[in-house]
Amino acid sequence: MADKIGVYFDESSLGGMLDIEQLVAGVQKKWGDLCPVVKVHPKLASVEGRSLIQADIDAGTIDSVCVCGTSPRVDWDFYEFGPAITVSRVSLRELCVLCYDDPSGQALVPGQPPELLHKMAADYVNMGVVKLQKSKIPQTEPWEVVRHVLVIGGGWAGLTAALNVASIGYDVTLVEKKDVLGGAAADMYKTIPMQHPYDKAHTTGVDKKIADVEASDNISVLLGSEVVSIAGAPGQYQVIVRTGKEEQEIAIGSVVLATGWTPQNTSTLSPFGYGKLKNVVTSREFEAMAKSGDIVRKSDGNPPSKVMFLLSFGDKLAPFAVQEQEAKEAALAAAENKEKEEDDTPKTNFIKQDTYRHLEYSAELTSLTALKQANYVREFLHNGVALIVYEHMMVPGINELYYKAAQNDPGIMMTKGIVQEIRDGGDDDIVVVLEDTLLGSRVEIEVDMLVLPTGMVPTTALDPVLRLTYRQGPAMPDLDRFSGYADSNFICFPYETRRTGFYAAGAVRQPMTLATAETDAAGAALKAIQCLESANRGMAVHPRSGDLSYPKFNLMRCTQCKRCTEECPFGALDEDEKGNPMPNTSRCRRCGTCMGACPERVISFDNYNVDQIGSMIKEVEVPDDMAVGGPRMLILACENDAYPALDMAALRGKKWSPYVRIIPVRCLGSVNTIWIADAMSKGADGCLLLGCKYGEDYQCHFVKGSELCNRRMDNVAETLGKLGIEAERVKQMQVAIDEYNELPAMIDQFVEEIIKLGPNPFKGY
Repeated sequence: MADKIGVYFDESSLGGMLDIEQLVAGVQKKWGDLCPVVKVHPKLASVEGRSLIQADIDAGTIDSVCVCGTSPRVDWDFYEFGPAITVSRVSLRELCVLCYDDPSGQALVPGQPPELLHKMAADYVNMGVVKLQKSKIPQTEPWEVVRHVLVIGGGWAGLTAALNVASIGYDVTLVEKKDVLGGAAADMYKTIPMQHPYDKAHTTGVDKKIADVEASDNISVLLGSEVVSIAGAPGQYQVIVRTGKEEQEIAIGSVVLATGWTPQNTSTLSPFGYGKLKNVVTSREFEAMAKSGDIVRKSDGNPPSKVMFLLSFGDKLAPFAVQEQEAKEAALAAAENKEKEEDDTPKTNFIKQDTYRHLEYSAELTSLTALKQANYVREFLHNGVALIVYEHMMVPGINELYYKAAQNDPGIMMTKGIVQEIRDGGDDDIVVVLEDTLLGSRVEIEVDMLVLPTGMVPTTALDPVLRLTYRQGPAMPDLDRFSGYADSNFICFPYETRRTGFYAAGAVRQPMTLATAETDAAGAALKAIQCLESANRGMAVHPRSGDLSYPKFNLMRCTQCKRCTEECPFGALDEDEKGNPMPNTSRCRRCGTCMGACPERVISFDNYNVDQIGSMIKEVEVPDDMAVGGPRMLILACENDAYPALDMAALRGKKWSPYVRIIPVRCLGSVNTIWIADAMSKGADGCLLLGCKYGEDYQCHFVKGSELCNRRMDNVAETLGKLGIEAERVKQMQVAIDEYNELPAMIDQFVEEIIKLGPNPFKGY
């Protein structure tokens, strides 16, 4: 722990709004020998300012640095003094001077800081000092890694990922379940344009990729193979692969998951004539016809002259498909509940029936495929006519050029319309009844063949694929229980799944074109390499890249409650034979969710722990009388969304109540209830938890942190009730990083609610 702290004030960032000499005197009086150096510099973020600090470090006068001035998000790399020196940043500009909203409505005047502003600044400085006092330099050990990447899936994305990894010099083992490489791309006649001028379909080029993979000295291909199990952690995985009846164990460092997609179960399309009318086919089946060189009707083997491509089903027929699927989902849920009643062993249930929503997720691909296959009609069928009927058509970006090319073809007709009915027109023709079309209110169109879109279902929805030997289950957690796409933070970390060291690419992550999958696979390959280059130095991979800390467990006090192993969003914890948590350091994302979950507080990080934040909370001066000194509220703000939003609000001139004190936390999932209890027992009048949005469209960098915090609020309310404190004094709010304009009002609203409740009953004790 730091025992010689240098405290440095930056005059240039405070605009003369604080009495710095008074703050200096306060530090010297309160902390004494703990802070042997307390200095003021006119512009600390300068060569001279940095030299001032470095000179004190070189002289051995200090072993840690507390910089009081701008936000830690400003000049963050300027105040780095090597791994042996810890640095704490105190945001006196953004969280004090710029945001200060005087209760009397008076504006700040340089050189005349009001007493309340000075108290704010003093609290933040004291919290910055005690943060260093309770912080250790993270002790880590280099992690010996295997420079070998496993790519699962030999389709377009898998081939691309393997070639990218191999090009950097890493060894690759590519495992493909089929006996041939190429995946879905090998079954395509053509692909939508991937090159200028983007107006004509062309061959995929998958044969060249296959040849390049087979020719690479760094890539080993295992066909007709599948993964049996994966054990270990990033850098040191033990993978068992079965080829035929033989199994082999391979040492692997990281994994790219590129197993692609499978066509949606066609039973979902039965309300639209599929399986009932002979000449209703799926786009997947139509592609196979083009690949074979012969587009014909199923009923008589004759080429059709008029083909309709249906892209969406409208609000008349779609509910029938939804009702069918809801019945399947209800049956699945009932089966899951029965399993839980019979056996509480954690397991992953896989979707046995595909859902209607996969068509919605695949809307861009089905739109582009319809354009491509309409051109097949023009290519294969003499005087053939293609009709594309859509309720919604999606052709984003450069693909707009392909759409315009189809518009200019006299043999391709496109119209908006909602399907009302699909029936037999005689002679195995099909009549499609449409409403709200561009042609009129209601039309009937007779066609020789009807092509329905194919929903793209990720293979992980039906098969665990990875077969992890993790306590948290064998599969990658999916985005939600009905879609099956490998879960990741789509906003910030698209390739990084909820299992560290595993990177999803291509259609297993979301429906995408070959062009998009090409870029996606390259990104996943780079992430797989970055994982190893970080793990071999003992660093976190993401999102706290470079973090050398990791959770440490005092197992002497562990009660084997299993909360940490169950709540870890990333499967970083297994259990030993006694039920104790067994950490896997390189799997850990350093979010601290385990620390927040532990009721016995036996989990800590060297530079982030229960005692550290608890001590910071105790440094907030709480007036004994709310009427005289005002209330005091604590805000624990997520460092990924809420804290940056506060910075941006302050820099844009937004202000909020001076009665709050803000402490950044790694994630709301790391918030231990003892912090709230400490704040309330000290007399704080309220506690606000500001974190990322949770739910199906979550924005939490650590996936479940905000959601887990919300679940724990019931326990917080129960604890407060036992203390005789109103549960309303503690509240959690969701905020996105771009909601900085609304954030000050949210804070002020909370302050008003607390003032109405009156003082904390513990105030003054």
